Amino acid sequence: MNARADAPRANARGRLVLGWSLVGIPLAYGVVETLVRVSRLFTG
Repeated sequence: MNARADAPRANARGRLVLGWSLVGIPLAYGVVETLVRVSRLFTG
């Protein structure tokens, strides 16, 4: 295959990584914050 045929696949991969990053990073932050606050709640 040539570089032109591979361009849409590379573009799709980049968009996929960007999309998951936009969702995953705030989700991970929220999970960590929740676990920290729950541990404070139960440990006093």
